[in-house]
This record gives sequence, C-alpha cells and structure tokens, in this order.
Amino acid sequence: MAAKASAKTKSIVESNPQAAAAAATVCGAGYTKIIVAERLPDARRYATVYVYTNGTTTGPNYYDKPTCGVLHNETGSAQSMGIRLSDNYTATADDEDFGTFSTYAGPVRQKKGYCGDVYSYMKMSGRVVVDHVITVGACN
Repeated sequence: MAAKASAKTKSIVESNPQAAAAAATVCGAGYTKIIVAERLPDARRYATVYVYTNGTTTGPNYYDKPTCGVLHNETGSAQSMGIRLSDNYTATADDEDFGTFSTYAGPVRQKKGYCGDVYSYMKMSGRVVVDHVITVGACN
C-alpha cells in the first residue's frame, strides 16, 4: 500500500485483498504499492479500478513514478470495457486497453504516471454503467 493511499483505497483493498493482489500480478513484478482502488460506480459495483506504482522514480520530480492500472470486471460475464492511463506530461501518449473482457482490462502503464489520470469505462446491454476519471496520486 502506498503511504499516500486514501482511506477509501485502503478500505477497498482490506475488504478484498485477493482481488487487489490479482490486479498487482497482472501489472507484473515490482508493482506492489497500490495508489488507487475505487469501486465503480459507488452505488452498484460493476468494476473496480486499481492503480499501482513500483516505488521507483524515473525523473527529477516526486511524481515521476511508474504506474500501472487494471480495471477488474465484477459482473461475472464479458463486458465492453476499458481503461486509459495518462501521465502529467502532455507530450506522452496515453496507454489504453479497450475491448470485451470477462476478467479485466489492462494492464496499462506510464513511466511518469503518479500525477496523471485514470479513465474507466464499461457498457452493459447497450447502456454505459461506468464512465469515470480519477487523479492518480497526490499532486499539487
């Protein structure tokens, strides 16, 4: 767990540590510090987005940390869904994974993504049920 993870993120990870660990495994070796975990939408959970860092720094700024994101499908069947990870630099292309997935979308990665955004999307039976953006990390 990243030191600056929110209380909400900590609660989600504590309530389902197996899902959080599975998402970290998808990101690969080293991605163990969870920054964001959010159930989407809050009222009825269709998916959970997880964003991790590996704790290293890839540039001169505190927020120049590698990030990896996964959108976990909680519906039990294949859905049209996707995840997009942006960093804080306009010159860097977003990394995204959109399609029909039964388990998860992603992983998506950024070399300096700690101060960027993660976009999550899911469509079920022709209706958009997740269309959400959250800032990754604590930035000024």
